[in-house]
Amino acid sequence: MNIILFGPPGAGKGTQAKYLINKINGFQISTGDMLRDEISKNSDIGKKIIIDMNDGKFVSDEIVNELIKNVIFDPKKKNRLIFDGYPRSLNQAKNLSDLLDSSDQKIDLIFFLNVDKNTIVKRIEKRKVIENRSDDHLNTILRRYDTYMKTTKPVLDFYSKNANFHEIDGTLEIDQITRKIEAFLEV
Repeated sequence: MNIILFGPPGAGKGTQAKYLINKINGFQISTGDMLRDEISKNSDIGKKIIIDMNDGKFVSDEIVNELIKNVIFDPKKKNRLIFDGYPRSLNQAKNLSDLLDSSDQKIDLIFFLNVDKNTIVKRIEKRKVIENRSDDHLNTILRRYDTYMKTTKPVLDFYSKNANFHEIDGTLEIDQITRKIEAFLEV
């Protein structure tokens, strides 16, 4: 089973992805983690990523698409992928569809954790203290939220036409969100 989790930064995608990893014995495909890994390596890609992230922009589709390609074609992970924060653009959605088609896979469920900006700010301020994440400065958070909502809206519109698309109130408590996701897994 392959699943996509959508939601702005701080919506709880990572938390729900961790639940899904255990539930379906899956593999989290977190572009955020992949990008932070490149930054920690101080690679050329990492340097480009840091400039984009500090400006509140998304990293280029070319970089992100290349990073996930190897994961999709890993036979150990076939049909056990949980996409956390990908795709974020129509180009990425098309790329994902092409990669999955060529690896004989599909998306089974799509969840959009819909959360307002005020809730996001509160959550990320809390996460910043607990996890000490460098990408969690308030101004950066607000830019990333606005960029996410603007850039991802066409992707959400694209996927929302699918019967397997489910919008979930992301302001609910973690366990309530988990139960809503679980209900769709059991259908």
